[in-house]
Amino acid sequence: MKIHEFQARDLLKAYGINVPPGRVASTPAEAKAIAAELGGSVVVKAQVLVGGRGKAGGVKLASSAEDAEAKAKAILNLTIKELPVEKVLVAHTIEIEKEFYISVTLDRAKKKAVLIGSAAGGVEIEDLAVKEPEKILLFEIDPVSGIDSQGLDAYCKRLFGEPKLAAQGADTFRKMYKLFKDKDCSLVEVNPYAKLPDGTLIAADAKINFDDNGVFLHPELEKLRNPEEYSKDEIAAKEAGLSFVSLDGDIGCIVNGAGLAMATMDIIKLFGGDPANFLDVGGSSNPEKVLNALKILTSNKKLKAILINIFGGITRCDDIANGIVMAKRQIDLTIPMVIRLIGTNEEAGRKILQDEGMAAAENLSDAVKMVVERSREGLKA
Repeated sequence: MKIHEFQARDLLKAYGINVPPGRVASTPAEAKAIAAELGGSVVVKAQVLVGGRGKAGGVKLASSAEDAEAKAKAILNLTIKELPVEKVLVAHTIEIEKEFYISVTLDRAKKKAVLIGSAAGGVEIEDLAVKEPEKILLFEIDPVSGIDSQGLDAYCKRLFGEPKLAAQGADTFRKMYKLFKDKDCSLVEVNPYAKLPDGTLIAADAKINFDDNGVFLHPELEKLRNPEEYSKDEIAAKEAGLSFVSLDGDIGCIVNGAGLAMATMDIIKLFGGDPANFLDVGGSSNPEKVLNALKILTSNKKLKAILINIFGGITRCDDIANGIVMAKRQIDLTIPMVIRLIGTNEEAGRKILQDEGMAAAENLSDAVKMVVERSREGLKA
């Protein structure tokens, strides 16, 4: 789960981390009022859950309250990477002498939290990792024993150089790690972590992501969820109790079990196709789930073919077949569909489909080759 910068700033502030004064606005008039409170000299920043705001014109400096109003109006009329800008953060401008990058994230391979720092802040850390990896410094934290204080102090001396900066950096890292643990975060990032002329370090920008599996433990975080993070398909799937992720391909996938769903998408790519989604109907035998899944998939105008791949265990193939029949009778299923049914009650499931003029494959490779070919036929048409 992702949140906006203004929400992340509020969390950092709640944990005692220094951030520039500022508030969020939904209208140019609100932006003008906030800028007036802050003395007029502000930065107006689009609040969207994608990167590249600056390049898209979503970050502008304003020299007065009236200027902030005009800049906010321009930004609120933008659409950045298909997301309309509905809010702007109006924050006091700061004079930045030097920029650092700092973050806390998880190293799943090592089963440890890791602090990431760089004296080359203000740039995309992914680009820096590729072009100048030597400029990135790491510090691991064992989740059981916690932070090694002496090790952290030494790490911050390497990262920040000056003792005054190193002490501030170590304090901020400790607070970020507490936030990271307390709220089940997957990322707490500050970029840039800015040095002011007086030697103070301040979080000039913030990004926080949460582990979806931990959000239910924090009702206060659920209130921060932003609908724009999810496509209409993903919202509909969540309401229907389906695990669904939108992708950019043209072959719709309905599968039972996350592992099989991942393998199915891999095989589609192997045979030259492009999956349009991850969709796991789960282990329950509920025809309504299949009906809802097909409704969601067929709303995608880019779809050229659909693959239903069921390996029945707890899931019964006859229930899946009944769901497909329900969908056929309720939805205009004009998109080519390939079905594979194997497992519990597969013979009954095949009979149900056969009675409706449909067939089910047994071999997965054959089914995938068939759906890829049908997707290509759709493209030719």
